[in-house]
Amino acid sequence: MEQRKYTVRDREFWKIIASLLLASLFIFANMYAVQPLLPVFVSEFGVSVSTSSLSLSLTIIGLIAGLVILGFFSDRNGRRSYIIWSLLGSAIPFFILPFVESFTVFLALRLIQGFALAGVPAAALAYISEEIDRKNIAYATALYISSNALGGMLGRVLTGFLTDAFSWQFTFLAFGATGIALFIAVLFLLPPSYHFEPSELSFSKDIEGFLFHLKNPALLVVFGLGAILQIAFTGVWTYLPFHLEAPPFSMSLQAISYLFFAYGIGVIGSPMAGRAAEAFGLRRVRIIGVFIFSAGVLMTLGPELWMVATGLCVTCLGFFTAHSLTAASVGQQATHHKGSASSLYLVSYYIGVAAGSSLLSPVWTRFGWNVLILLCALMPTLYVLAVTWYRKRAASIA
Repeated sequence: MEQRKYTVRDREFWKIIASLLLASLFIFANMYAVQPLLPVFVSEFGVSVSTSSLSLSLTIIGLIAGLVILGFFSDRNGRRSYIIWSLLGSAIPFFILPFVESFTVFLALRLIQGFALAGVPAAALAYISEEIDRKNIAYATALYISSNALGGMLGRVLTGFLTDAFSWQFTFLAFGATGIALFIAVLFLLPPSYHFEPSELSFSKDIEGFLFHLKNPALLVVFGLGAILQIAFTGVWTYLPFHLEAPPFSMSLQAISYLFFAYGIGVIGSPMAGRAAEAFGLRRVRIIGVFIFSAGVLMTLGPELWMVATGLCVTCLGFFTAHSLTAASVGQQATHHKGSASSLYLVSYYIGVAAGSSLLSPVWTRFGWNVLILLCALMPTLYVLAVTWYRKRAASIA
């Protein structure tokens, strides 16, 4: 008898959610742990702001390579093993990084760590689309995305707090130990894949299937939105510590790290967005999320700390609403090679992370916070308006 797909009433549904939540917590805490430490690296290693930001950008480049390669092989070999072993592989570098004296070697290790991180995001969305009943996919995806937000928040907050209390070296060792513990937990908790169907095509045909998604206009729009959203979002958070450590705020690293609790709004907002999409339509709620995001970004221009903090909360609400529903639409738009489609979306998304953390550095250096924020607020709004106009124009011509 064929195993049916899981719904919210099934125990296995919640085991899947718990497993992916734990895995995602560590992966995204790992990924963004260095973001509050950029000023620390500038002073401790004697590097520039742009070079310091490479500790995040190169991690993302490694992640992008991993998403393409591991996403491709997950279509052939299954999802579960990539999710589990990603936790172990990405935990190990944390035991080496504290003892590195060269920032070049540090960056090389972060690049390798980024590749190892990719197993979870490369396989998780495809795993959800295959094992969860269609009517609950948006909700399950939103819960998973909310754990992305929670992981990113905890990584940034704990890094800032522990580094101020102890050192960044101690913090990294603690992260490594946590990763080993979560690897063991997910190994025993995550259910097997019952609905995975391995690709039986030749290697060249599989590559064609992978590239086929780049010919799908609906998916290209989704990939573009993922990139634009993340460029803007990462741009805000990467240069926030530099903005707040300077006058008139003159805040400590620990105080700045508390602002990353704004990510908690994303933890709440993503599941709410999933439910709202089921009631009002995915595309409509996603567009509303983009507008909320841009409004929140503009609020961070305020001269008072409470204005900046409120703006960051609104920014996170809008971002994770738009991102979770954009990610959910990938599995619906892709008719085959769903692991590859999910990986391509995440590639575009993390290209946005790399661009937002490093390519926006000249904007910050030359023009400062105000111009950076205006740019980050305008990009996703203009993209959505342009896509909406094009669709209406194409429909009127047809």
